[in-house]
Amino acid sequence: QVQLVESGGGSVQAGGSLRLSCAASGRTFSSYAMGWFRQAPGKEREFVAAIRWNGGRTFYADSVKGRFTISRDNAKNTVYLQMNSLKPEDTAVYYCAARPTLWASVKAEEYDYWGQGTQVTVSS
Repeated sequence: QVQLVESGGGSVQAGGSLRLSCAASGRTFSSYAMGWFRQAPGKEREFVAAIRWNGGRTFYADSVKGRFTISRDNAKNTVYLQMNSLKPEDTAVYYCAARPTLWASVKAEEYDYWGQGTQVTVSS
C-alpha cells in the first residue's frame, strides 16, 4: 500500500511557475513508476507526465512538453512536477499516481494509487 500526498498548488498569473511535490509513504517507492494527471472542471482526467522507477525515462503530454518537467528523488520518496510558462488552460486539480511496476504509463487506469489532488489556478 502506498499513500500519496501532493503539495505546491496555488494561484499564479499566466507565464508564471509552480512546483508540485508528491510525497509517498512506504519503503518501496523506488520500485514504482509515477505519473501526474490533471482534471479541469467538466473535463475528464488527462495525462500530464510520467517517470520510470529510476527516472531514466520521462513522458509528457504534447500540451505540456517543453514547459513541464517531471523528476523524482527516491531517497526522499518524492516526485516533482516543475511547471513553467503556465497558461490559463493549465488550470486544474493535479493528481499524482503510482503503479507498482518499473515502467511508466500514460493511462490513468494503469495506476493503482492516487493522491487527493492539489489545485492549480492560472489567471490571464
